[in-house]
Amino acid sequence: MATHLAHHHRTTVEAIFRHPASGNVEWRAVRSLLQAVGTVVEEHNGHLRVTIGPETEVFHEHGAKDVDTHSIVNLRRMLTQAGLAPDGSPAVVDERTRDYGDDRWGKPTQD
Repeated sequence: MATHLAHHHRTTVEAIFRHPASGNVEWRAVRSLLQAVGTVVEEHNGHLRVTIGPETEVFHEHGAKDVDTHSIVNLRRMLTQAGLAPDGSPAVVDERTRDYGDDRWGKPTQD
């Protein structure tokens, strides 16, 4: 895991990657972690648009104290892509190119 994270952020990352997924990962701690490692924008509807490296995901806090399992899965993927997995494994390189809005993966077509 990246050593530049504060202790409480490392603890949050470990809780996110714990198997089976814990139901005790608090949104407050996750939001603090995400703000430390990426960009977090709160949208007008209360959802969080999070960007870490090339990944952007919208999270719905649902007013609950703890993070739901679906969000845990998305957080694991984003943190792994950013090289923040707790086992220190390198970032998994996503060999795909992004969807450029023409409903196909790869470089945009010039028609």
